[in-house]
Amino acid sequence: MIQFLLDILSDPAVLIGIFALAGLLLQKAKVSDVVGGTIKTILGFVILGAGAQILVGSLDNFRQIFDHAFDLKGTIPNNEAIVALAMKQFGTYTAYVMILGMGVNLLLARITPLKYIFLTGHHTLFMACLLVAVLSAGGMGGIALVLSGGALLGMLMVVMPALAQPFTRKITGNNSFALGHFGTIGYLSAALVGKAFGKGGRSTEDIKVPDSLRFLRDTSISMALTMGILYIIVSLFAGPAFIESTLSDGVNFLVFAIKQALVFSAGVYIILAGVRLLISEIVPAFKGISDKLIPNAKPALDCPAVFPFAPNAVVIGFMCSFLGGLMAMFITPALGLAVIVPGLIPHFFTGSTAGIYGNATGGLRGAVVGSFVNGLLISFLPAILLNSLGALGFAGTTFGDTDFGIVGIVLSVFLGRF
Repeated sequence: MIQFLLDILSDPAVLIGIFALAGLLLQKAKVSDVVGGTIKTILGFVILGAGAQILVGSLDNFRQIFDHAFDLKGTIPNNEAIVALAMKQFGTYTAYVMILGMGVNLLLARITPLKYIFLTGHHTLFMACLLVAVLSAGGMGGIALVLSGGALLGMLMVVMPALAQPFTRKITGNNSFALGHFGTIGYLSAALVGKAFGKGGRSTEDIKVPDSLRFLRDTSISMALTMGILYIIVSLFAGPAFIESTLSDGVNFLVFAIKQALVFSAGVYIILAGVRLLISEIVPAFKGISDKLIPNAKPALDCPAVFPFAPNAVVIGFMCSFLGGLMAMFITPALGLAVIVPGLIPHFFTGSTAGIYGNATGGLRGAVVGSFVNGLLISFLPAILLNSLGALGFAGTTFGDTDFGIVGIVLSVFLGRF
């Protein structure tokens, strides 16, 4: 039963579909609207997930080429990998903490001014797992661990969207949804750094190009060209032998590189299409919940929800965050910390989002500097966090996004005082 609940609650598409269904039923919508709205909401997230899978596959090929080209070795932050390892040891505790945390989220949204319902189910699962790992490493167990972890998780699920909401509102131009993603500290940092360095600057979306290069204003084309250049450069360093024998199944290594760049761009295109469908359905459906159960409730959605509002900042944020990660890779060993190899997946999703938040407050300069700072944060924080994860800290991977690092480190220091 616990596993059944965990499978439902950790699947964002199903979770969002349940809330959309509840919202439409509370509005006493027509049966056709209830069925159509629920299915289209789920489809929006499924399309978003399909785009993400395509993009992740392309990035994984890029990572293998990059690692081989430059002989990189170290710890690679990967939320899915560390959670898969942790669930073998803490699966039951994680399930209880996650379910209790979601209940606390709804309660706090009902009785406090923080009206956010966190709908990014997989991130809820990741945070529950992190809390269990750190609390266990601190000597806690049993009921005390479940109650403490559930309360902390529920608080984080309303506090983090609330902290980002002033900037999210600036990006979207309205107050219809919030950001529900545990990379919030990175996005806040990007917005504040952007405000300091680029206040009043030109937006990434207002970049002017000559008429002969107007095709670059199409984000899909500019993204494919940018990634194509990157793939080709890295592939030349890696050499044809490795790519053609390991990745491309004999296809010429440059043809493979160009194809992967196009696949990457197609993945982003599909993500944006899914996000548009999701937002167009979940926001009106949520009105039933905000009218009947939790007044003024807002859905807190996964980070790609803001991608359509600044597509150029997505590309710029990814590149600059990755550069920050590369720089940090050479600094962390000098500070006695583990070498964190830049993970392309966290740098894409959190770096792109940080670029959008930096752009919202500081234009192009804000996007560049803000996402670069995010790249540093998601390298240094995982390196420091390793010591707080107990035996999991030796697994060769760790949590990638900023909030996991901040929460884990602060909680570990707090527990160390007792």
